[in-house]
Amino acid sequence: MSPTEPDLDTLPQALQTALTAPTAEALQSLCAEHAAPDLSDALEALPAQQMEAFFQRLDVECTADIYAHLESDHQSRVFQALDDEHASRLVAALSYDDAVSVIDGLEDEQAESLLETLPDEDQEALETLLGYPEESAGRLMTPEFATVQPDWSVAEAMDHLREQSDLAETINTIFVVTPTGELLGWVRLKGLLLSRPTTSVRERMNTDVVSISAEEDREEAAHRISHYDLDVLPVVDDNGHLLGIITVDDVMDVLRAETTEDFHRMAAVGDVVLSLRDASMQLLYRKRIGWLVILVAVNILSGLAIAHFEAAIETVVALIFFLPMVIASGGNAGAQASTLVVRSLATNDIKPQDWWRLGGKEILVASALGATLAGAIWLSGYWLGSLEVANAIALGMFLVVLFGSLFGLLLPFTLTRLGVDPAVASAPLITSVVDVVGITIYFATAVAILGL
Repeated sequence: MSPTEPDLDTLPQALQTALTAPTAEALQSLCAEHAAPDLSDALEALPAQQMEAFFQRLDVECTADIYAHLESDHQSRVFQALDDEHASRLVAALSYDDAVSVIDGLEDEQAESLLETLPDEDQEALETLLGYPEESAGRLMTPEFATVQPDWSVAEAMDHLREQSDLAETINTIFVVTPTGELLGWVRLKGLLLSRPTTSVRERMNTDVVSISAEEDREEAAHRISHYDLDVLPVVDDNGHLLGIITVDDVMDVLRAETTEDFHRMAAVGDVVLSLRDASMQLLYRKRIGWLVILVAVNILSGLAIAHFEAAIETVVALIFFLPMVIASGGNAGAQASTLVVRSLATNDIKPQDWWRLGGKEILVASALGATLAGAIWLSGYWLGSLEVANAIALGMFLVVLFGSLFGLLLPFTLTRLGVDPAVASAPLITSVVDVVGITIYFATAVAILGL
């Protein structure tokens, strides 16, 4: 069976059967026959003890790539089950960026103890990467790359690449540097292969280099790889010296993690580190209860606002009938606007300074939405009440929808200006605020028009 045609439905059962065999031969055959991502998915479907046994029985040459594809919580569980020597060999077999991810999940003392068991070269490289800020491009990069120099001939460059091919993570794109490591340009491997041996690298070199500083945010690295359609992004220091590279597979993991985090925050849920399938009830409770309590406190203000207009409600009972409809419309309009802005900010489709232009457009859009909904509710108000009541609730609907839309639009921009993740502008938060303000707008409008 080839790695491209795995029998994914029966793979977990095949692993369970192989784990009961007296030798590891069947397990080794499965490793050879199936792709690492498929094996990691199948292992995550097994009980924890069987997953741990898989890594305990096989050598790291078979399991390192599989381990790198496990979810972080499963990685931690397996790592804890290995003895110190096996754990050290496993981390040493990983690429540097994967090893950093594993070490990040350990306690400080355990991480220091592990680093001390690694070869000096690996220890030095990992300590350098771990020295960068946690969300930075430097923390994400790998220092395993191959370079060539501009004055080399193509023949010299190819000889060098053959020697370095086992050490570099990728050689499809090769960076050209000075003898001191300053980044000058890049060249495709295909370009070298199709060139005459005597041609200099400088003649084939492209100088339009897109790079990123090691201190910049890793989300910016993902954006540049996507925006410029790159397969690898060089990471440089303040003096332009090449420190490492970030590949497409690295940023795919970043994008998935950041998107998941944004969805959790927009749903007013704390960051759930574990997968939802494996998260305990206690963890899910802790992650969700905080915001719910805060939102309950906010909604107490809604009750106070209603109580403030008790006399108006007693005079025109029809006002309370339309209240849920008006408030829900304002909250929904705000949630729509917020979701569009948060997503566009995350993908760099818009910038924080675009708020004024989008604000002007949203006023027109929200006015159209408010007028449409006001027209729909006016008919009901006229039927259940009177012309004056219909006018009051229609104008209230228009103003609440307008406020909700503008609040939902501007809140993510405001949070971005304050250095806060705009995903915190969650739908529950926006609807709760719009509830309080919308109730006040609605009843104040009715009081003014009806003369209550």
